[in-house]
Amino acid sequence: MAEGLSAGGRWWIVGASEGLGRALATAMAAEGRELVLSARNADRLADLAATLPRATALPMDVSDDTAVSAAGMQVGAVDGLIYSVGLYEPMAATAWNGPAALAMAEANFMGALRVLGAALPAMIARGQGRVVLIGSLAGFRGLPGAIGYGASKAALMHLAENLRADLRGTGVSVQIINPGFIDTRLTRKNDFRMPFLMSPEAAAAAVMRAMRGGRFSTSFPVPFAWLFQAGRYLPLGLFQRLF
Repeated sequence: MAEGLSAGGRWWIVGASEGLGRALATAMAAEGRELVLSARNADRLADLAATLPRATALPMDVSDDTAVSAAGMQVGAVDGLIYSVGLYEPMAATAWNGPAALAMAEANFMGALRVLGAALPAMIARGQGRVVLIGSLAGFRGLPGAIGYGASKAALMHLAENLRADLRGTGVSVQIINPGFIDTRLTRKNDFRMPFLMSPEAAAAAVMRAMRGGRFSTSFPVPFAWLFQAGRYLPLGLFQRLF
């Protein structure tokens, strides 16, 4: 189990311009942390950083190797990293959109590998740090209409388990936190009812509680998360019929 979330410190939040990442930045800043905020939208980042007491905007495209490497060098040493990128486009296999599927895989999973490559070695060298990856309930099992998104979040969740095993004893901890539906400009593309829909601020509060608790894996909201966790043990056909 990771140690609880200490006050202060310097954190790099990737995916901070919108939604959960933006709400997390506000919540983290309220507790006195110094923040480096990254995302593609430079204007939205600048607007956010201007409202926070100790925040720096560092625009970055996680799909660009050179940009991530340069940002990592500019950021330098951090106490923690939150990867809260969540590119989403509703898509079924019967209406395949190749560029969208690849973009989701790049942003949600491959981008995490790039950012970890830029930040993790320095944490290991110092013998301290915290990595928080934002997964999704959609990553537990294959869902209809989630080509690209579900698989990329599942890969991120698997990556967190790899990191947990390899980082034991290094002083660097890892957490995977899996939200359900959050009300953002992306989920508003959905044409179905979203149970237990949360505001970004409520979701950020749940993430902060999980970070304080220090448990490796947290999924919310309860009891919606129970369905996905228990669903891993149901026959796949039955699980998919539930949706």
